[in-house]
Amino acid sequence: MSGRGRGRGGAAGAGPDAGVLGTALGVVLAFSLAEGSWEWFSTYLGLTLLTVVLAFGRVPGRGAAGFGWNLAAYSLVVGLCVALALAPALQRWEWLFPMPGTRDGCVQAGRYENLHAQAALGDLAGKDAAALAYAQEQQSRVAVDDCLAATTTRWLPVYALGTALLVSGGVVLRGRARRAG
Repeated sequence: MSGRGRGRGGAAGAGPDAGVLGTALGVVLAFSLAEGSWEWFSTYLGLTLLTVVLAFGRVPGRGAAGFGWNLAAYSLVVGLCVALALAPALQRWEWLFPMPGTRDGCVQAGRYENLHAQAALGDLAGKDAAALAYAQEQQSRVAVDDCLAATTTRWLPVYALGTALLVSGGVVLRGRARRAG
């Protein structure tokens, strides 16, 4: 059987970009199904999809037809995978994603939900203080997580685009180094 129509590691008839297209679909589905706080499973999804792209996706040589489009597609999908993988860490770790002013606002939203839970339970507070404290803590945590998740989601395209620019720049530089050497 000839190697024609086969991507690196791909099945017969599958083009070299089948992995990139499959990963793009996976990333779109992962983002569309994401609700609320970013969970660590998205890191697993992002890393899995990134592995598929790196294993099966291939950017053609500089002289190949459609090089620019293929490079853009490859880079953008890699950027999306990296953003998906980083989302939970960006949401949780201030040193990785400082969000000046936003984190404080999210803490205030959590305090409000804490008070809201206390007001909602009203007369029940005197009967079980531990239950009230637990309900307040849960409501506060959910409010803070949702606030940080929303902010993280708004900034993820910046991280994805930055990664895409680094990947495409790396591919171009690597191609130049190969031609020179």
